[in-house]
Amino acid sequence: MNWDRVEGNWKQLKGKIKEQWGDLTDDDLDVIAGKRDQLEGKIQERYGYAKDQTTKEVDDWYSRQSW
Repeated sequence: MNWDRVEGNWKQLKGKIKEQWGDLTDDDLDVIAGKRDQLEGKIQERYGYAKDQTTKEVDDWYSRQSW
């Protein structure tokens, strides 16, 4: 997985991130700034997911994106 694409297109992808994980705020997304580890941590915090579940969800989301 090439997460650099996400970091490079973060401003455009924030809307898609919010569609998937609506409990994340705009402030959360500004702080995350495309960093995968911070995104996963914030998802775990907001949704109470285990790390492996969060990693799978982020991987699934990434694979559904049309690059």
